[in-house]
Amino acid sequence: MQGISYILAIDPYNEGMPMGRPTTKTRTPMGERIASARQQAGITQQQLATKLGVTQRVVTYWEREPVALKPEQLASLAAALRVTADFLLGRQESKARGPGPTGKARQVFERVSQLPRATQQRILANVEDSLTAYEARKAG
Repeated sequence: MQGISYILAIDPYNEGMPMGRPTTKTRTPMGERIASARQQAGITQQQLATKLGVTQRVVTYWEREPVALKPEQLASLAAALRVTADFLLGRQESKARGPGPTGKARQVFERVSQLPRATQQRILANVEDSLTAYEARKAG
């Protein structure tokens, strides 16, 4: 009698297990921001390392140890993670000034946007005609 062998495509013993050994160190504040930005970008430490031309061990070091990155390293890290250097450094970004009070035209167009599509198109056609006439008068 011959034995039958089964080859599993998925290793049932390692499915869902995290890669690597769990760390005993907590992340530094900057390391936490790097890891957070990396996870938001949906990339692994290895993928980030490849983008930056460093090893995965370097990225792990940046996330776990207090580091002083060179300006060019900080700039390339921020670009790879699509965040600002200020974010990585933990600086509070100044809040952009709000748009201020809503203008009359914006209020009207927000009301128009609530109307049925056909009505919106008729109103917009009238507005576009008025703008074209205004621009023609202004041009000469």
